[in-house]
Amino acid sequence: MPATHILAIDQGTTGSTALILDKRLTVKAKVNQEFRQIFPRPGFVEHDLQDIWTSVTDTIRKALRQAGLKGSEIAAIGITNQRETVGAWDRQTLLPLGHAIVWQDRRTASACQKLRDAGALPMVRKKTGLVLDPYFSASKMQWMLQRDARLHARALAGEVAFGTIDSFLVAKLTGGAAHVTDVSNASRTQLFDIHKMAWDDELLALFGVPRPVLPEVRGCSEVYGVTRGLKVLPDGIPVSGMAGDQQAALFGQLCFSPGDSKCTYGTGAFLLMNTGGAPVASKHGLLTTVAWKLGNDVTYALEGSSFIAGAAVQWLRDGLGIIARSAEVEALAKSEKSSGGVVFVPALAGLGAPHWQPHARGVISGIERGTTRGHLARATLEGIAFQIFDLAEAMRADAQQAIPTFKVDGGASANDLLMQFQADLLGTRIVRPKMVETTALGAAFLAGLGVGMWKNPEALARTWKPGRTFTPRMKPEVRAEHLARWKQAVALASAPSGG
Repeated sequence: MPATHILAIDQGTTGSTALILDKRLTVKAKVNQEFRQIFPRPGFVEHDLQDIWTSVTDTIRKALRQAGLKGSEIAAIGITNQRETVGAWDRQTLLPLGHAIVWQDRRTASACQKLRDAGALPMVRKKTGLVLDPYFSASKMQWMLQRDARLHARALAGEVAFGTIDSFLVAKLTGGAAHVTDVSNASRTQLFDIHKMAWDDELLALFGVPRPVLPEVRGCSEVYGVTRGLKVLPDGIPVSGMAGDQQAALFGQLCFSPGDSKCTYGTGAFLLMNTGGAPVASKHGLLTTVAWKLGNDVTYALEGSSFIAGAAVQWLRDGLGIIARSAEVEALAKSEKSSGGVVFVPALAGLGAPHWQPHARGVISGIERGTTRGHLARATLEGIAFQIFDLAEAMRADAQQAIPTFKVDGGASANDLLMQFQADLLGTRIVRPKMVETTALGAAFLAGLGVGMWKNPEALARTWKPGRTFTPRMKPEVRAEHLARWKQAVALASAPSGG
């Protein structure tokens, strides 16, 4: 059989997804598998790289079976991944050297504060477009190297590979032949100059990261290597597309023109706006990042990151036990006509943009004797939407333009109550595509372009189909009341007593 299908690997924070599509982008299979979350201490979040790899190979095997395909029918592989999570592995054996530190981890908050106090922020911000926050990879690498003398010595000797999850997956898929990353993931490490498009010696020295551990930086749509030595796939399949999850979703939503925007509602929520071929410096707490590189052309984006979105619903399920499955939250929230004055600031891993309060903690305000599970469920969904409102307001100010249409995707975007409340807060029309798995779709697009399945991004335009549209319908005075309560609750979450 000819190789006419694309395998997209979407390696996320709580699970891995394998998606198989044909040339017309018909989904032939989709399999998701969760993996272990490790919380050794308060503020620490870790993953076992072997758990991640097992989840990836398991989902590939099941997806091939679901699609009724042989591995030889896969023409290309695209990868998208949780971005700032970083790990280390042996270059020869590819065995993990300790747990990966997850993007949600806050252990390096004090180290980042020391760098801010030392005056490093302007230089870091100018070169990387990022703020000094534990969110990013560099301080995590620094922490790993400082606490393991043997790891540090081996790193200096070139025996160790450090990288984000994309780098680890490519290494495993190619049997160790490639140690690479793409520009979108590199731009999230805080070690990469987004203007020169290269690792930066001053940043490497600031965080004490030896250059030999880092991967080669490549574009987002090219052949990085071919599969080798895998039980689940035959040798010789090109790995030809790669982008961090949020950039992949921006690409999958066909946001190819400056001003095009999307918001992905996953474990966290991430709002990105295409700013074209030049980076836009934020004055309102957003990040400037690399969206993608196709050939020699680089596209940039503004980004606002909310660390907790779908994870807040998971907390209702796992931490409080008020729902058995995440999908139950909408029905429970609809059991009440409003949140009853309850406001939930889901700062369960600090507050991201535009506040950047790593020590902030979650706050639930407005509780009274009549508060119910339904009120709390509704307040949780509203808290996600409030965070996106703050990001959108900052983005409008930075870009100096309105967001006429708001494209949404990700698992939580399937929640109609959340999407309607979001449209009401923003005063903007929200469009949800028929296929909300746009992160994996973006990886598939990039992989197909990398092997010539499609000639250019514009050839993909006919594949994007709108699903449901949500239009604002909240009265202005009600909206103002909601926003006033939210602002008060955020102040409580950010107060020293909250952290």
